[in-house]
Amino acid sequence: MNNIFVGNLSFDATAQDIRRIFEKHGTVERLRIMTDRRTKQPKGSAFVEMTDDADAEKAIIALNGMELNGRAINVNAARPQLHRSSASDGSR
Repeated sequence: MNNIFVGNLSFDATAQDIRRIFEKHGTVERLRIMTDRRTKQPKGSAFVEMTDDADAEKAIIALNGMELNGRAINVNAARPQLHRSSASDGSR
């Protein structure tokens, strides 16, 4: 499965909006819109997981720079997540 980062999203972009444009290029396995932990408001980014790596590559090429809800979105392969310590573990 290929994980794709989508940035510069309009704060009113919905999961349905994002899924609709990606499903034109293949099957979307999972979609997560990133939100602020405290306010629960969207941060303007999302992660899309597609089942087929070739379809994911096609989607990245086709959708990078595309306008969605009035903003040109950034679409690229997601980098592996690095472990981040939480503020509660005392390692600030």
